[in-house]
Amino acid sequence: MSASANIIRDMTPADLPAILEIYNDVILTTTAVYSEQPHTLAMRQAWFNERKAADFPIIVTEEDGIITGFGTYGHFRAWPCYRFTVEHSLYVEKNHRGKGISKILLECLISHAREAGMHALIAGVDSDNLASLHLHRSHGFEQVAHFKEVGFKFDKWLDLIFLELLLSK
Repeated sequence: MSASANIIRDMTPADLPAILEIYNDVILTTTAVYSEQPHTLAMRQAWFNERKAADFPIIVTEEDGIITGFGTYGHFRAWPCYRFTVEHSLYVEKNHRGKGISKILLECLISHAREAGMHALIAGVDSDNLASLHLHRSHGFEQVAHFKEVGFKFDKWLDLIFLELLLSK
């Protein structure tokens, strides 16, 4: 199966269980999320409601009725002067990784952010996540910060890299 077989659409409340499963797998098995405890369906529902109330996108990729990934962006910082800068996240279901879904999601989020009048898109990526670093750099993101040992998960210190894409370029 290829990424081109994926349908890209806005997330609906019916997608919450699949999104929760993807997100919890990322929490429990990777350093892509600096969290250790799985989320509950109520937590994901609150997250969904907050994103929608703020008019932020949540997009999903779907193949043969299965959610294969999701992406969103939201406030980088909640203060008013940051209103044109957003931070995004994207996650792919474990059996569909390496098939180009992250690329589809990232391109959709970049396009949406541009259309929404955003100026900068930020990515926070664990320094060991070479695939994500490559993906972002291949889409014009530049590294703007490297925070050393700011996270601790799986009994080791984690470095966080911030990358930025200026959308007006």
